[in-house]
Amino acid sequence: MTDFPTGSPADDTAATSRQERCLVLHPALKGARGDARTPQARLDEAMGLAHAIDLQVVEARVVPVARARPATLFGSGTVQHLGELVADLGEGDRPVGLVVVDGTLTPVQQRNLERAWKCKVVDRTGLILEIFGARARTREGTLQVELAALTYARSRLVRSWTHLERQRGGLGFVGGPGETQIETDRRLIGERIARLRKELKEVKRTRELHRAARRKVPFPIVALVGYTNAGKSTLFNRLTRARVHVEDQVFATLDPTMRRLELPAGRTAILSDTVGFISDLPHELVDAFHATLEEVCEADLLVHVRDISHPDTEDQKQDVHQVLTGLGLERAVAEGMVEVANKIDLLDPEEREALLTRAGRGNLPVVPLSARTGAGCGELLAVVERRLAAAATVLELTLPFEDGATLAWLHDHGEVLEQAAGEDAMHVTVRLDPAQAARFEKRRPAGQ
Repeated sequence: MTDFPTGSPADDTAATSRQERCLVLHPALKGARGDARTPQARLDEAMGLAHAIDLQVVEARVVPVARARPATLFGSGTVQHLGELVADLGEGDRPVGLVVVDGTLTPVQQRNLERAWKCKVVDRTGLILEIFGARARTREGTLQVELAALTYARSRLVRSWTHLERQRGGLGFVGGPGETQIETDRRLIGERIARLRKELKEVKRTRELHRAARRKVPFPIVALVGYTNAGKSTLFNRLTRARVHVEDQVFATLDPTMRRLELPAGRTAILSDTVGFISDLPHELVDAFHATLEEVCEADLLVHVRDISHPDTEDQKQDVHQVLTGLGLERAVAEGMVEVANKIDLLDPEEREALLTRAGRGNLPVVPLSARTGAGCGELLAVVERRLAAAATVLELTLPFEDGATLAWLHDHGEVLEQAAGEDAMHVTVRLDPAQAARFEKRRPAGQ
Protein backbone atom coordinates (compact mmCIF):
# COMPACT_ATOMS: atom_id res chain seq x y z
CA MET A 1 0.00 0.00 0.00
CA THR A 2 1.07 3.54 -0.71
CA ASP A 3 1.81 6.08 1.98
CA PHE A 4 0.47 9.52 1.16
CA PRO A 5 1.83 12.96 2.12
CA THR A 6 0.22 14.02 5.35
CA GLY A 7 -1.08 17.42 6.39
CA SER A 8 -1.10 18.83 9.89
CA PRO A 9 -4.09 17.48 11.87
CA ALA A 10 -6.14 19.80 14.04
CA ASP A 11 -5.33 20.17 17.69
CA ASP A 12 -7.62 17.61 19.31
CA THR A 13 -7.41 19.36 22.67
CA ALA A 14 -9.41 22.26 21.24
CA ALA A 15 -12.22 20.02 20.01
CA THR A 16 -15.33 19.43 22.02
CA SER A 17 -17.17 16.17 22.38
CA ARG A 18 -19.99 17.37 20.13
CA GLN A 19 -17.72 17.96 17.13
CA GLU A 20 -17.92 15.41 14.37
CA ARG A 21 -14.58 13.77 13.70
CA CYS A 22 -13.55 13.87 10.06
CA LEU A 23 -10.78 12.98 7.64
CA VAL A 24 -9.95 15.56 4.94
CA LEU A 25 -8.53 14.37 1.62
CA HIS A 26 -7.29 16.39 -1.32
CA PRO A 27 -7.10 14.28 -4.51
CA ALA A 28 -4.08 15.56 -6.45
CA LEU A 29 -5.13 14.54 -9.95
CA LYS A 30 -2.16 14.36 -12.28
CA GLY A 31 -2.33 17.02 -14.99
CA ALA A 32 -5.79 18.18 -13.97
CA ARG A 33 -5.08 21.88 -13.42
CA GLY A 34 -2.78 24.61 -14.58
CA ASP A 35 -2.94 25.98 -11.06
CA ALA A 36 0.09 27.40 -9.31
CA ARG A 37 -1.25 26.36 -5.91
CA THR A 38 0.43 23.37 -4.37
CA PRO A 39 -1.61 20.33 -3.31
CA GLN A 40 -0.68 21.13 0.29
CA ALA A 41 -2.11 24.65 -0.07
CA ARG A 42 -5.31 23.15 -1.47
CA LEU A 43 -5.45 20.76 1.46
CA ASP A 44 -4.97 23.58 3.94
CA GLU A 45 -7.88 25.49 2.40
CA ALA A 46 -10.08 22.38 2.59
CA MET A 47 -9.22 22.06 6.27
CA GLY A 48 -10.27 25.67 6.74
CA LEU A 49 -13.62 24.87 5.14
CA ALA A 50 -14.08 21.91 7.48
CA HIS A 51 -13.24 24.00 10.56
CA ALA A 52 -15.75 26.62 9.38
CA ILE A 53 -18.63 24.27 10.24
CA ASP A 54 -17.07 23.07 13.48
CA LEU A 55 -15.72 19.73 12.26
CA GLN A 56 -12.83 18.15 14.14
CA VAL A 57 -10.17 17.33 11.56
CA VAL A 58 -8.30 14.34 12.96
CA GLU A 59 -6.24 13.74 9.83
CA ALA A 60 -5.64 15.52 6.52
CA ARG A 61 -3.89 14.03 3.51
CA VAL A 62 -2.95 14.78 -0.07
CA VAL A 63 -3.79 11.69 -2.14
CA PRO A 64 -2.07 11.37 -5.54
CA VAL A 65 -4.48 10.25 -8.27
CA ALA A 66 -2.91 9.15 -11.55
CA ARG A 67 -6.28 8.65 -13.26
CA ALA A 68 -9.78 9.34 -11.99
CA ARG A 69 -11.84 6.13 -11.68
CA PRO A 70 -15.51 6.57 -12.68
CA ALA A 71 -16.72 4.36 -9.83
CA THR A 72 -14.65 5.65 -6.89
CA LEU A 73 -12.33 8.44 -8.14
CA PHE A 74 -9.43 6.70 -6.35
CA GLY A 75 -7.90 3.37 -7.35
CA SER A 76 -9.07 0.22 -5.58
CA GLY A 77 -5.89 -0.10 -3.52
CA THR A 78 -6.15 3.52 -2.41
CA VAL A 79 -9.81 3.07 -1.47
CA GLN A 80 -8.93 0.07 0.67
CA HIS A 81 -5.99 1.84 2.31
CA LEU A 82 -8.11 4.89 3.15
CA GLY A 83 -10.88 2.67 4.51
CA GLU A 84 -8.38 1.12 6.92
CA LEU A 85 -7.22 4.62 7.87
CA VAL A 86 -10.80 5.68 8.64
CA ALA A 87 -11.19 2.66 10.91
CA ASP A 88 -7.83 3.22 12.62
CA LEU A 89 -8.58 6.88 13.36
CA GLY A 90 -11.66 6.01 15.39
CA GLU A 91 -11.47 6.49 19.15
CA GLY A 92 -13.73 4.13 21.09
CA ASP A 93 -17.30 5.34 20.72
CA ARG A 94 -16.15 8.29 18.59
CA PRO A 95 -15.44 6.95 15.11
CA VAL A 96 -14.58 9.06 12.10
CA GLY A 97 -18.07 9.81 10.87
CA LEU A 98 -17.19 11.91 7.84
CA VAL A 99 -14.65 12.03 5.03
CA VAL A 100 -14.32 15.34 3.17
CA VAL A 101 -13.03 14.95 -0.40
CA ASP A 102 -11.73 18.29 -1.65
CA GLY A 103 -12.96 17.83 -5.19
CA THR A 104 -16.09 17.02 -7.15
CA LEU A 105 -17.64 13.60 -6.67
CA THR A 106 -20.32 12.14 -8.89
CA PRO A 107 -23.33 10.60 -7.10
CA VAL A 108 -21.99 7.13 -7.96
CA GLN A 109 -18.54 7.90 -6.60
CA GLN A 110 -19.98 9.34 -3.39
CA ARG A 111 -22.24 6.32 -2.84
CA ASN A 112 -19.47 3.79 -3.50
CA LEU A 113 -17.01 5.52 -1.21
CA GLU A 114 -19.59 5.67 1.57
CA ARG A 115 -20.16 1.95 1.22
CA ALA A 116 -16.44 1.19 1.15
CA TRP A 117 -15.50 3.41 4.10
CA LYS A 118 -18.72 2.88 6.10
CA CYS A 119 -19.13 6.56 6.86
CA LYS A 120 -20.50 9.75 5.39
CA VAL A 121 -18.60 11.21 2.42
CA VAL A 122 -19.04 14.81 1.26
CA ASP A 123 -17.31 16.61 -1.59
CA ARG A 124 -16.23 20.26 -1.84
CA THR A 125 -19.62 21.34 -3.21
CA GLY A 126 -21.55 19.75 -0.36
CA LEU A 127 -19.18 21.23 2.21
CA ILE A 128 -19.47 24.79 0.87
CA LEU A 129 -23.25 24.41 0.60
CA GLU A 130 -23.30 23.41 4.26
CA ILE A 131 -21.31 26.52 5.22
CA PHE A 132 -23.53 28.82 3.18
CA GLY A 133 -26.64 27.21 4.64
CA ALA A 134 -25.44 27.79 8.18
CA ARG A 135 -24.29 31.39 7.60
CA ALA A 136 -26.81 32.99 5.22
CA ARG A 137 -29.04 35.50 7.00
CA THR A 138 -30.85 37.61 4.40
CA ARG A 139 -34.09 36.35 2.87
CA GLU A 140 -32.65 36.09 -0.62
CA GLY A 141 -29.46 34.47 0.61
CA THR A 142 -31.31 31.69 2.43
CA LEU A 143 -33.64 31.08 -0.52
CA GLN A 144 -30.77 30.93 -3.01
CA VAL A 145 -28.78 28.55 -0.82
CA GLU A 146 -31.76 26.27 -0.26
CA LEU A 147 -32.44 26.20 -4.00
CA ALA A 148 -28.80 25.28 -4.63
CA ALA A 149 -28.95 22.60 -1.94
CA LEU A 150 -32.10 21.01 -3.35
CA THR A 151 -30.69 21.02 -6.87
CA TYR A 152 -27.53 19.35 -5.55
CA ALA A 153 -29.50 16.79 -3.51
CA ARG A 154 -31.84 15.90 -6.37
CA SER A 155 -28.87 14.99 -8.55
CA ARG A 156 -27.80 12.24 -6.17
CA LEU A 157 -30.25 9.70 -4.81
CA VAL A 158 -28.71 9.56 -1.37
CA ARG A 159 -30.76 11.96 0.76
CA SER A 160 -34.38 11.96 1.91
CA TRP A 161 -36.63 14.97 2.11
CA THR A 162 -36.39 15.08 5.91
CA HIS A 163 -32.60 15.43 5.69
CA LEU A 164 -33.01 18.80 4.01
CA GLU A 165 -34.59 20.33 7.12
CA ARG A 166 -32.27 22.78 8.89
CA GLN A 167 -32.30 21.00 12.25
CA ARG A 168 -28.94 22.43 13.27
CA GLY A 169 -28.68 25.53 11.13
CA GLY A 170 -26.97 23.89 8.18
CA LEU A 171 -28.26 21.99 5.19
CA GLY A 172 -27.91 18.43 6.40
CA PHE A 173 -25.22 17.09 4.07
CA VAL A 174 -22.76 16.58 6.90
CA GLY A 175 -25.12 15.22 9.53
CA GLY A 176 -28.68 14.61 10.57
CA PRO A 177 -30.91 11.76 11.70
CA GLY A 178 -31.18 8.66 9.55
CA GLU A 179 -28.44 9.85 7.28
CA THR A 180 -27.66 6.39 5.90
CA GLN A 181 -31.22 6.03 4.58
CA ILE A 182 -31.17 6.22 0.78
CA GLU A 183 -34.42 7.75 -0.41
CA THR A 184 -35.26 10.93 -2.24
CA ASP A 185 -38.75 12.07 -3.03
CA ARG A 186 -38.25 13.80 -6.38
CA ARG A 187 -41.81 15.06 -6.52
CA LEU A 188 -41.55 16.87 -3.16
CA ILE A 189 -38.16 18.33 -4.01
CA GLY A 190 -39.42 19.45 -7.41
CA GLU A 191 -42.43 21.18 -5.87
CA ARG A 192 -40.23 22.91 -3.31
CA ILE A 193 -37.82 24.09 -6.04
CA ALA A 194 -40.74 25.57 -7.99
CA ARG A 195 -41.96 27.43 -4.87
CA LEU A 196 -38.47 28.71 -4.12
CA ARG A 197 -38.07 30.10 -7.64
CA LYS A 198 -41.40 31.91 -7.33
CA GLU A 199 -40.40 33.39 -3.96
CA LEU A 200 -37.03 34.46 -5.36
CA LYS A 201 -38.69 36.44 -8.15
CA GLU A 202 -40.62 38.43 -5.55
CA VAL A 203 -37.56 38.94 -3.35
CA LYS A 204 -35.52 40.16 -6.32
CA ARG A 205 -38.26 42.65 -7.20
CA THR A 206 -38.15 43.99 -3.63
CA ARG A 207 -34.34 44.10 -3.75
CA GLU A 208 -34.47 46.26 -6.86
CA LEU A 209 -36.71 48.72 -5.02
CA HIS A 210 -34.18 48.83 -2.18
CA ARG A 211 -31.39 49.40 -4.69
CA ALA A 212 -33.29 52.30 -6.21
CA ALA A 213 -33.67 53.80 -2.73
CA ARG A 214 -29.94 53.40 -2.05
CA ARG A 215 -29.12 55.35 -5.21
CA LYS A 216 -30.75 58.35 -3.57
CA VAL A 217 -28.32 58.24 -0.64
CA PRO A 218 -26.11 61.34 -0.97
CA PHE A 219 -22.89 59.47 -0.23
CA PRO A 220 -20.58 57.37 -2.42
CA ILE A 221 -20.44 53.65 -1.70
CA VAL A 222 -17.08 51.95 -1.11
CA ALA A 223 -17.13 48.13 -1.15
CA LEU A 224 -14.54 45.84 0.42
CA VAL A 225 -13.84 42.76 -1.71
CA GLY A 226 -11.30 39.98 -1.41
CA TYR A 227 -10.59 36.31 -0.92
CA THR A 228 -12.27 34.66 2.03
CA ASN A 229 -10.47 35.20 5.35
CA ALA A 230 -8.39 38.09 3.96
CA GLY A 231 -9.43 40.33 6.88
CA LYS A 232 -12.23 42.37 5.29
CA SER A 233 -14.52 42.34 8.32
CA THR A 234 -11.67 43.23 10.67
CA LEU A 235 -10.79 46.18 8.42
CA PHE A 236 -14.48 47.12 8.19
CA ASN A 237 -14.74 47.22 11.97
CA ARG A 238 -11.50 49.18 12.26
CA LEU A 239 -12.59 51.87 9.77
CA THR A 240 -16.21 52.23 10.89
CA ARG A 241 -15.95 51.29 14.59
CA ALA A 242 -18.62 48.68 13.91
CA ARG A 243 -18.94 45.28 15.52
CA VAL A 244 -19.37 42.98 12.55
CA HIS A 245 -18.78 39.31 13.38
CA VAL A 246 -15.12 38.42 12.88
CA GLU A 247 -13.53 34.98 13.02
CA ASP A 248 -10.31 33.53 11.67
CA GLN A 249 -12.14 31.21 9.30
CA VAL A 250 -13.55 31.14 5.81
CA PHE A 251 -16.94 32.67 5.02
CA ALA A 252 -17.27 34.38 8.42
CA THR A 253 -19.28 37.03 6.54
CA LEU A 254 -21.93 36.00 4.01
CA ASP A 255 -24.40 38.87 3.96
CA PRO A 256 -23.46 42.46 3.06
CA THR A 257 -23.19 44.98 5.88
CA MET A 258 -23.10 48.76 5.34
CA ARG A 259 -21.91 51.49 7.71
CA ARG A 260 -21.11 55.19 7.58
CA LEU A 261 -17.43 55.98 6.89
CA GLU A 262 -15.90 59.33 7.83
CA LEU A 263 -13.04 60.40 5.55
CA PRO A 264 -10.12 62.62 6.66
CA ALA A 265 -11.31 65.89 5.05
CA GLY A 266 -14.79 65.54 6.52
CA ARG A 267 -16.48 63.84 3.58
CA THR A 268 -18.78 60.92 4.28
CA ALA A 269 -19.01 57.62 2.40
CA ILE A 270 -20.83 54.32 2.93
CA LEU A 271 -18.57 51.29 3.47
CA SER A 272 -19.87 47.84 2.52
CA ASP A 273 -18.47 44.54 3.80
CA THR A 274 -19.10 41.64 1.41
CA VAL A 275 -18.77 37.86 1.21
CA GLY A 276 -15.28 36.52 0.67
CA PHE A 277 -14.41 34.93 -2.68
CA ILE A 278 -13.05 31.42 -3.08
CA SER A 279 -11.60 29.36 -5.91
CA ASP A 280 -13.65 26.64 -7.59
CA LEU A 281 -16.97 27.93 -6.28
CA PRO A 282 -19.57 25.17 -6.87
CA HIS A 283 -21.70 26.03 -9.89
CA GLU A 284 -24.83 25.32 -7.84
CA LEU A 285 -23.92 28.28 -5.63
CA VAL A 286 -22.99 30.82 -8.29
CA ASP A 287 -26.39 32.56 -8.22
CA ALA A 288 -26.52 32.57 -4.43
CA PHE A 289 -22.98 33.91 -4.27
CA HIS A 290 -23.59 36.68 -6.78
CA ALA A 291 -26.82 37.65 -5.02
CA THR A 292 -24.76 38.63 -1.98
CA LEU A 293 -22.51 40.83 -4.14
CA GLU A 294 -25.06 43.35 -5.36
CA GLU A 295 -23.33 46.08 -3.35
CA VAL A 296 -20.15 45.46 -5.31
CA CYS A 297 -21.89 46.19 -8.62
CA GLU A 298 -23.46 49.36 -7.18
CA ALA A 299 -20.28 50.66 -5.52
CA ASP A 300 -18.49 53.83 -6.59
CA LEU A 301 -15.13 52.39 -5.53
CA LEU A 302 -13.82 48.88 -4.80
CA VAL A 303 -11.15 48.17 -2.19
CA HIS A 304 -9.49 44.80 -2.78
CA VAL A 305 -8.25 43.43 0.56
CA ARG A 306 -5.48 40.84 0.22
CA ASP A 307 -3.90 38.65 2.89
CA ILE A 308 -0.34 39.55 1.94
CA SER A 309 1.02 36.99 4.43
CA HIS A 310 -0.69 34.06 2.69
CA PRO A 311 1.64 31.93 0.53
CA ASP A 312 -0.96 31.87 -2.27
CA THR A 313 -1.80 35.57 -2.18
CA GLU A 314 -1.09 36.05 -5.90
CA ASP A 315 -3.35 33.14 -6.90
CA GLN A 316 -6.06 34.44 -4.58
CA LYS A 317 -5.77 37.82 -6.28
CA GLN A 318 -6.40 36.22 -9.66
CA ASP A 319 -9.44 34.35 -8.27
CA VAL A 320 -10.90 37.66 -7.06
CA HIS A 321 -10.27 39.29 -10.43
CA GLN A 322 -11.98 36.37 -12.16
CA VAL A 323 -15.13 36.72 -10.02
CA LEU A 324 -15.25 40.50 -10.52
CA THR A 325 -14.87 40.06 -14.27
CA GLY A 326 -17.76 37.61 -14.16
CA LEU A 327 -19.84 40.33 -12.50
CA GLY A 328 -19.12 42.67 -15.41
CA LEU A 329 -16.57 44.76 -13.53
CA GLU A 330 -13.68 44.39 -16.00
CA ARG A 331 -12.92 48.11 -15.87
CA ALA A 332 -12.61 48.07 -12.09
CA VAL A 333 -10.23 45.11 -12.31
CA ALA A 334 -8.11 46.85 -14.93
CA GLU A 335 -7.85 50.31 -13.42
CA GLY A 336 -10.42 51.16 -10.80
CA MET A 337 -9.62 49.32 -7.56
CA VAL A 338 -7.67 50.32 -4.49
CA GLU A 339 -5.51 47.36 -3.48
CA VAL A 340 -4.74 46.71 0.18
CA ALA A 341 -1.92 44.49 1.44
CA ASN A 342 -3.42 43.40 4.77
CA LYS A 343 -1.86 41.44 7.64
CA ILE A 344 1.58 43.03 7.37
CA ASP A 345 1.91 42.30 11.10
CA LEU A 346 2.20 38.60 10.20
CA LEU A 347 5.15 39.13 7.87
CA ASP A 348 8.75 38.64 8.90
CA PRO A 349 10.29 41.99 9.98
CA GLU A 350 12.52 42.05 6.89
CA GLU A 351 9.61 41.36 4.51
CA ARG A 352 7.43 43.95 6.21
CA GLU A 353 10.13 46.61 6.08
CA ALA A 354 10.81 45.94 2.39
CA LEU A 355 7.09 46.17 1.59
CA LEU A 356 6.68 49.44 3.49
CA THR A 357 9.78 50.92 1.86
CA ARG A 358 8.61 50.09 -1.66
CA ALA A 359 5.16 51.48 -0.93
CA GLY A 360 6.62 54.65 0.60
CA ARG A 361 8.67 55.29 -2.51
CA GLY A 362 5.64 54.90 -4.72
CA ASN A 363 7.03 51.71 -6.27
CA LEU A 364 4.09 49.59 -5.12
CA PRO A 365 0.48 50.29 -6.20
CA VAL A 366 -0.95 48.94 -2.94
CA VAL A 367 -1.60 50.24 0.58
CA PRO A 368 0.20 48.10 3.20
CA LEU A 369 -1.67 47.89 6.50
CA SER A 370 -2.72 45.76 9.42
CA ALA A 371 -6.45 45.80 10.09
CA ARG A 372 -5.77 44.13 13.43
CA THR A 373 -3.36 46.77 14.76
CA GLY A 374 -4.61 49.74 12.73
CA ALA A 375 -1.21 50.47 11.15
CA GLY A 376 -1.65 52.02 7.69
CA CYS A 377 -5.43 52.53 7.96
CA GLY A 378 -5.04 56.32 7.89
CA GLU A 379 -3.21 56.09 4.57
CA LEU A 380 -5.97 53.90 3.17
CA LEU A 381 -8.63 56.47 4.10
CA ALA A 382 -6.57 59.19 2.41
CA VAL A 383 -6.24 57.09 -0.76
CA VAL A 384 -9.97 56.35 -0.79
CA GLU A 385 -10.74 60.05 -0.42
CA ARG A 386 -8.38 60.98 -3.27
CA ARG A 387 -9.87 58.35 -5.56
CA LEU A 388 -13.43 59.45 -4.86
CA ALA A 389 -12.48 63.07 -5.40
CA ALA A 390 -10.75 62.25 -8.70
CA ALA A 391 -13.92 60.58 -9.97
CA ALA A 392 -16.09 63.50 -8.92
CA THR A 393 -17.39 66.25 -11.19
CA VAL A 394 -16.76 69.92 -10.33
CA LEU A 395 -19.52 72.28 -11.47
CA GLU A 396 -19.56 76.08 -11.45
CA LEU A 397 -23.15 77.26 -11.17
CA THR A 398 -25.06 80.51 -11.07
CA LEU A 399 -28.26 80.22 -9.05
CA PRO A 400 -30.99 82.82 -8.60
CA PHE A 401 -31.29 83.97 -4.99
CA GLU A 402 -34.82 82.59 -4.85
CA ASP A 403 -33.68 79.07 -5.82
CA GLY A 404 -32.86 78.02 -2.27
CA ALA A 405 -34.06 74.46 -2.91
CA THR A 406 -31.32 73.79 -5.46
CA LEU A 407 -28.66 75.31 -3.20
CA ALA A 408 -29.85 73.15 -0.29
CA TRP A 409 -29.78 70.07 -2.51
CA LEU A 410 -26.18 70.78 -3.51
CA HIS A 411 -25.15 71.12 0.13
CA ASP A 412 -26.91 67.85 1.01
CA HIS A 413 -25.64 65.78 -1.93
CA GLY A 414 -22.24 67.25 -2.76
CA GLU A 415 -19.27 69.18 -1.45
CA VAL A 416 -19.70 72.93 -1.90
CA LEU A 417 -16.18 74.24 -2.52
CA GLU A 418 -17.07 77.91 -2.89
CA GLN A 419 -20.19 80.02 -2.49
CA ALA A 420 -20.37 83.76 -3.15
CA ALA A 421 -23.22 86.23 -3.60
CA GLY A 422 -23.14 88.35 -6.75
CA GLU A 423 -25.23 91.37 -7.63
CA ASP A 424 -28.22 89.36 -8.87
CA ALA A 425 -27.36 85.68 -8.26
CA MET A 426 -25.44 83.18 -6.16
CA HIS A 427 -22.21 81.75 -7.60
CA VAL A 428 -21.52 78.20 -6.42
CA THR A 429 -18.67 75.78 -7.09
CA VAL A 430 -19.62 72.24 -6.08
CA ARG A 431 -18.06 68.78 -6.35
CA LEU A 432 -20.46 65.90 -7.01
CA ASP A 433 -19.90 62.16 -7.21
CA PRO A 434 -20.78 60.71 -10.66
CA ALA A 435 -24.15 59.34 -9.52
CA GLN A 436 -25.12 62.65 -7.88
CA ALA A 437 -23.92 64.64 -10.89
CA ALA A 438 -26.22 62.59 -13.12
CA ARG A 439 -29.12 63.21 -10.75
CA PHE A 440 -28.41 66.93 -10.69
CA GLU A 441 -28.45 67.13 -14.48
CA LYS A 442 -31.99 65.73 -14.46
CA ARG A 443 -33.23 68.33 -11.99
CA ARG A 444 -31.01 71.20 -13.17
CA PRO A 445 -33.05 74.26 -14.19
CA ALA A 446 -32.57 75.43 -17.76
CA GLY A 447 -29.88 78.08 -18.19
CA GLN A 448 -27.83 77.13 -15.10
